[in-house]
Amino acid sequence: MPEYNGLLPLYKPRGMTSHDCVFRLRKLLKFRKIGHTGTLDPAVDGVLVLCLGKATKIAQYLLDYSKIYQGVIRLGSSTTTEDATGDVIETIPVEKHLDRAYVEKILSRFVGDIEQTAPMYSAVKVNGRKLYEYARKGIAVTPPVRHVTIYHFDLDSDAASFSVDIPFKVACSKGTYIRTLAVDVGRGMGYPAHLHHMTRIQAGPFSSGDCVSFEEIERFIQENTFESVLKPLEFALRSMDHWVVDQQTAERVVHGALLTAPEGFGDGPYAVFSKHSECLAIYRRHPQKPEKLKPEKVLANSSTVLS
Repeated sequence: MPEYNGLLPLYKPRGMTSHDCVFRLRKLLKFRKIGHTGTLDPAVDGVLVLCLGKATKIAQYLLDYSKIYQGVIRLGSSTTTEDATGDVIETIPVEKHLDRAYVEKILSRFVGDIEQTAPMYSAVKVNGRKLYEYARKGIAVTPPVRHVTIYHFDLDSDAASFSVDIPFKVACSKGTYIRTLAVDVGRGMGYPAHLHHMTRIQAGPFSSGDCVSFEEIERFIQENTFESVLKPLEFALRSMDHWVVDQQTAERVVHGALLTAPEGFGDGPYAVFSKHSECLAIYRRHPQKPEKLKPEKVLANSSTVLS
């Protein structure tokens, strides 16, 4: 059986779920140890980072990546799912052009720390069941509220005015519902609205330019060069808080030793690197002994450190 270790920045096509992508790659590679780093709606294309082999150990840390999206908000109609896949539930004709400065003012209201109510057609769980399961059965339930951060929210066009479609680019924290953001923007303008279409163009350090398609993956497999497209764990973990240790400490790290927290060490998690730029482990403060650090994940073994 083949063995693969690393991160694959996949360009997810529209119409596939994140799980569909994992399933297809497993079949292509004949390799099962593959996971993804957070779901991407079937209607959305773009960057989806997959973890293979040992890289699955760090998937939970990559969920914290900030994201950048490009898309279009369509004014004048709202849907059950808050995007173009749902049934239209309200319409108000957009009969005037909206001045650029006015649209920018509305978008700016959402920059910063905001609260969002999870959409009913989402995989968020309430009492052990996903919200979309309640929605499909018509069962009333109160969706949870999330606190998220919008770093930038800009028009993705040089036009002086806009009518039905508002092209945008947004940079946001994990867990942000862009569908809900689209609805709220429309509400701020006095119209029902929904997310017409969207592409994820960046997730953490991975951009759409780093991504490969399934067609390219199939070619790489045929050419026996697939491993060349995998990114090492270090590529992703460099964006975490990190700590470079000396050789003596590195030998202790790979054996899972408790360490004394250096001055200025936060609550973590921290990626611990050797002087050779290999990520050895993920550490954070010990919950009962705050002066100590404990390993959450050990990623290297003694043979690599001692070699």
